[in-house]
Amino acid sequence: MTHARTRHPAWLVATLVWCGGVLALVGLGVGSTGLQAVWTLWDDPIAAQIVWDIRAPRTVAAFCAGALLGLAGAVAQGLFRNPLADPFLLGSASGASLGVALALATWATSAAAGSWWLRLGLTGAAFVGAVLAVLLTLALARGVQHTLRLLLAGVVVGVVLGALTSLVTLTAPETLAAMQAFMLGTTATVGWAGNALMAGIGCSCLLLAWALARALDGLALGESTAVSLGLPLAPLRAALLAVLALATGTAVAQTGLIAFVGLAAPHLVRGVIKTTHAWLLLLASLMGGVLLMLADTLARGLLAPQELPVGVLTAVLGGGYLLWLMHRRVG
Repeated sequence: MTHARTRHPAWLVATLVWCGGVLALVGLGVGSTGLQAVWTLWDDPIAAQIVWDIRAPRTVAAFCAGALLGLAGAVAQGLFRNPLADPFLLGSASGASLGVALALATWATSAAAGSWWLRLGLTGAAFVGAVLAVLLTLALARGVQHTLRLLLAGVVVGVVLGALTSLVTLTAPETLAAMQAFMLGTTATVGWAGNALMAGIGCSCLLLAWALARALDGLALGESTAVSLGLPLAPLRAALLAVLALATGTAVAQTGLIAFVGLAAPHLVRGVIKTTHAWLLLLASLMGGVLLMLADTLARGLLAPQELPVGVLTAVLGGGYLLWLMHRRVG
């Protein structure tokens, strides 16, 4: 392990890119029809549609959503100086859930809402709900100056919005099935347009976070040290929170609630290599993408032709990882 930590971060980047490429190829062959769709890809238009319109976009979606969550997790852990911080810390998950529940309850009896428009509306509702939840957290915390106040405000907002979501689903029971799919997390409904959106926002968030990496390095040394280095903490915190909210809201809006990816990705990177936040942000993004691609492939293949919700699988694997991590540290 000591030798691995002395390697250049570019080694881990190349390794993760290679793993992602292998998983992408494997993902094209995993599904209800197995490899048969791949073998007959060029001769059978139905097989081509299965591969290019169903398997390929959801494989790309798994990487994009995982990369967004991994980036958000690295930002959250650096911003709050807490290795257990995750992208849903500021109530964004509860806000997205409430947005989707309200949208479903509003449109449930509307015959004019076709499937494509409904999907677009749900995506927008989830994104708006996530962003508004973060803004509410900031309002309760009275800004970004006090980290502990932010954390407590996020917990309060998450609990209250979660209760409101339950209330909406109770008053509109026809939304329960759709809400269940959102809460469990899935990449099955993401198309190429959603992938383009996640890729564009993901690249923008990564560039902005990379520009703020020095601030995260300063915060890791303590707030007093960061101030002595001349870092304007209030605007830097606000910018980092914007990255956190945008990355999390975009991923949740497209794939629903997928747990532990944003928490585990930075941990796994730090377990392999020690580096500054400039490299950690990129590596956590790649690690998150690879982790969710692996989970999505397993979710499709373990019980084929049946399919597990990918959010359930990440919760089980992530919970096991955290238990192992706690056991190792206690021991």
